[in-house]
Amino acid sequence: MPFQKIIVIGSPGAGKSTFARKLRDITGLPLHYLDLIWHKPDRTTVPRAEFDKKLEEILLSEQWIIDGNYQRTIKRRLLSCDTVFLLDYPVEQCLAGAEERVGKKREEIPWVEESLDESFRQWITEFRQTALPQIYSLLQQYHDSRIITIFKSRTEAEGYLNALIQQLD
Repeated sequence: MPFQKIIVIGSPGAGKSTFARKLRDITGLPLHYLDLIWHKPDRTTVPRAEFDKKLEEILLSEQWIIDGNYQRTIKRRLLSCDTVFLLDYPVEQCLAGAEERVGKKREEIPWVEESLDESFRQWITEFRQTALPQIYSLLQQYHDSRIITIFKSRTEAEGYLNALIQQLD
């Protein structure tokens, strides 16, 4: 397989977890959700040192898919991965994606969201201006030894996954 250590990043609501799950199902690589490492079921978070220790354990393993942004750790994950998938979708699509999952049990977060929190909505709305430029800058800095694929739509991402299934068959 051409990749063994993958990060999936992009705006909240873009479908990172769905893409990562499909990638896991196709490749058989272990999948780790940063949200599950950071959040406790009671909606509190673990101490930063505990999160960093768990992330480091994952990064040192032979194979993985890591789903999530967590800007503070992107550089560290970039240094360890061989493949990056960036879901760079329009804000409206990300907001719709976040709204669609309200009320649904998901394996990547330890509770069911009852509504789309206003601060979370704001984070999605501002992601292109605040977080995305930093992500693109880091990708430019570390592009030489990594496979970087940027999807601008869910159709592009689905097409890639379908082609990967055919390639691996």
